[in-house]
Amino acid sequence: MSDLYLECKSGIAGDMAVAALIDAGADKELLQSVLDSIPAKGFRTEITRVKKNGIDCCDFNVILDEEHENHDHDMDYLFGHEHKLEHVHHHDSSHGGHEGHEHHHEHRNLSDVLEIINKTQMTASAKNLAKKIFQIIAEAESKAHGLSLEEVHFHEVGAIDSIVDVIALAVCFDNLSPNRVFVPLLQEGTGSVRCQHGILPIPVPAVSDIVAKYKIPLHIMDVQGEFITPTGAAFVAAVMTDTILPANFIVEKIGLGAGKRSYERPGIVRAMLIKTGDHESEGMFKLETNIDDCTGEALGFVMEELFSAGAKDVHYIPCVMKKSRPAYILSVLCQEKDIARLEEIIFTHTTTIGIRRFPIKRTVLDRKEQKVFTEYGEAAVKVVELLNGEKRFYPEYESVAKIARSSGKAFADTYRKIIDLCLKANHEE
Repeated sequence: MSDLYLECKSGIAGDMAVAALIDAGADKELLQSVLDSIPAKGFRTEITRVKKNGIDCCDFNVILDEEHENHDHDMDYLFGHEHKLEHVHHHDSSHGGHEGHEHHHEHRNLSDVLEIINKTQMTASAKNLAKKIFQIIAEAESKAHGLSLEEVHFHEVGAIDSIVDVIALAVCFDNLSPNRVFVPLLQEGTGSVRCQHGILPIPVPAVSDIVAKYKIPLHIMDVQGEFITPTGAAFVAAVMTDTILPANFIVEKIGLGAGKRSYERPGIVRAMLIKTGDHESEGMFKLETNIDDCTGEALGFVMEELFSAGAKDVHYIPCVMKKSRPAYILSVLCQEKDIARLEEIIFTHTTTIGIRRFPIKRTVLDRKEQKVFTEYGEAAVKVVELLNGEKRFYPEYESVAKIARSSGKAFADTYRKIIDLCLKANHEE
């Protein structure tokens, strides 16, 4: 399994990151099948090659119909209040408020966006990542405008091109499934930008809040213009695990994603898949607390929320506390960047008043997702490679359950059938 290094020397926007991940090897056919299932109209997508300052890059473009078009590429609208810009930089409709055509008032709140994601056909892990990105943006917009999450209406983020960008990000990232994500620095410009709410300073308030809350390293360049969008910042916040690159690593693949605008600095995000020598020993944290007066339903809900928020593993261990009270030890395995959010969930939804925290190491085996076609339909399988090169196959529960229900076959028989198909296909290779 590889790690991912995101080089953001020209900032980052949603479509730039999508293009970089595609160029780094994300499955374009899988992405298109997911985009085709989005229950919304008014857009189409295009993946092409473009040149930025003579450099060949991938370009991911969400093309809107006339009713849904916004001001995102209109440099006079965005920056004309300061001076005329003759260049064009990256596009991202989730940018602090570019939607502004008077005839279009399709505003969505967070629950509307989450409903669209839920109805889109993609893996559970991709759905969780898309929801996480939007949750991060919603919280930032909520803080910026002094509104509750329920009151935030996304003039920009709710626009269909932003929804498509975020879903595409989640699908491509999930398809590559990097182990760690290194983001040493985000570079931002100066000045101000026009948006739905008026003239805002750069970085816009939502971006400022995200980089502050998630401790993303930031550098302000002596260049006018907006280089980081809320969607770009939220994607980094959702996936970043490390800010310090390994001392030595091997670059396996490089993906270059182009932006739609360009200032004197070319708008390019580089996504590098890398291998490091210490890859097998991964730094993690363990959160642990004793809970003695929560119902089983409440504990189950907490487990679901923790997994959705990025926990790598969650389990309960029965125990006996003082005065012989039966209780459970909640154990959560996570990355350092997710600690604050996971602790907030535990404190909010359980009765505990204290959480223990331990830095730990874990050894992980290389794994990847694989599709297997059976006579009753497609199944998702996790393929794990042992240190000696042997492969093991673990069918995903949801796929097995779906096939068992539709075929009337026993769950255990369906599970074994899928493994047999995997073994046969692997032997034929």
